[in-house]
Order: sequence, then C-alpha cells, then structure tokens
Amino acid sequence: MKKYLPACPVEITLQMIGDKWKFLILRELISGKKRFGELSKSIENISQKMLSQNLKSMEEEGLVHRESYAQVPPKVEYSLTELGMTLRPILVSLFEWGNMYKEYNKKESKHE
Repeated sequence: MKKYLPACPVEITLQMIGDKWKFLILRELISGKKRFGELSKSIENISQKMLSQNLKSMEEEGLVHRESYAQVPPKVEYSLTELGMTLRPILVSLFEWGNMYKEYNKKESKHE
C-alpha cells in the first residue's frame, strides 16, 4: 500500500522526519551503526517505547536498516540506509544553524 504524499516537497520531508525524535535518531546514526541501548542512552529523555516506534517507522519509510543477528543474547543493530544517508546535508545545515543561533543568542544577551 502506497503512503499518501503531499504535493509540497517540504511537507513530504517534514512528514518523514519532522518529529524531534527522528532528527535525534538520525543524528546518532549518521556516524554509523548503533544498538538500541546505545541509541537510548545517547538520546536524552526518549522512552524505550518512543524509540522503538520511531525506529520501526523510519525502517518502514526506508531511512533505517535493522540488522538482527542470530545469537544469544540477541543482537540488533540499526544504521541509515542509502536513502537515510542523503539526509546528511540537512542535518549538517541544522547543526550549523543551531551553532550560529547559539552565538547570536550570546551576543544578544550581552546587549541586555
């Protein structure tokens, strides 16, 4: 079943990754494979349920790959797909903008 996609490309992007948790998951996976526990520890205040739901959604959308290893204890790793990696420039831009805003905010608070 095909997913409804809005006509506007910006709206499509926001529909896929506009959630705060998805951005933070992308931030963590951009550097390589991570296990569930690693993601949970590195994303502050995310519940295991929310992390699990977002990973599943991102996997269904083709952004995240889930690799299960047949071993005891079970081992699962998450990584970005080729499609997911195309979001890297967006994440870099957001990082740079956030740093710029942080500096701007420091300057503004000195003038008060």
